[in-house]
Amino acid sequence: MDYSYEQFKREILRLTGIDLGLYKERQMKRRIDSLLVSKNYLDYFQYLMALKKDQNLLDDFIEYTTINVSEFFRNPEQWKFLEEDILPKFQEKERITIWSAACSTGDEPYSLAMLLLKYYNKFKFKIYATDIDEKAIKMAKTGEYSAKSIVNVPEEFKSYFTLQENGKYVISDEIKKCVTFQKHNLFTDPFIRKVDILVCRNVLIYFTEEVKDRIFHQFYESLNKGGFLFLGNTEQMIDYKKIGFGRYASFFYEKK
Repeated sequence: MDYSYEQFKREILRLTGIDLGLYKERQMKRRIDSLLVSKNYLDYFQYLMALKKDQNLLDDFIEYTTINVSEFFRNPEQWKFLEEDILPKFQEKERITIWSAACSTGDEPYSLAMLLLKYYNKFKFKIYATDIDEKAIKMAKTGEYSAKSIVNVPEEFKSYFTLQENGKYVISDEIKKCVTFQKHNLFTDPFIRKVDILVCRNVLIYFTEEVKDRIFHQFYESLNKGGFLFLGNTEQMIDYKKIGFGRYASFFYEKK
């Protein structure tokens, strides 16, 4: 059967709510073609039929296409800047609201929780963590991580992890209770509002320029005045002034 990639994208949208057309075409198609080969499917149609019948296969597909790559305190120098320069700006605020968007398996929001608990009690801040991948959210709530994931965790926070017999490190309930996880689609769902710090790192690089621009505008609306957007190493906001942001430092943008 002659079944095109365009037809596959339309069916995936109906099946999962994920619009593959919003990702960079060549990059995403290459990833999916590679997946077909690794799973021994002959074409898009055969793979689609299998996805409709097998929930585990579908979950794996969603995890693969939403590109879950994360680790604790990724790019430590940027986290140090967040700790020393950004967080003190909110110390007089009664409560700090933080949103970790596209949080993957929870490494990022849990890093935020550890950092904030260093200075404030748990009632001083609220951390929302969202992702489109329900499997990733489930893993985040479980709080089990490999040794590789926690390699950048500062020594002062290592006590929050317990090594299990299976070689996994489990994060403490004290940290888990600081984060509220929920499913969220950056393309279709309403954005969280009245946010002081919005963290979205190394995700937008996979989207088209049009989609990125739309998301940046929505991030701007999500932030309180004086709030900060924290991006990853792979991203930059070209038209930040036009949106209303000021470039505070590398990877940090302030809502003016």
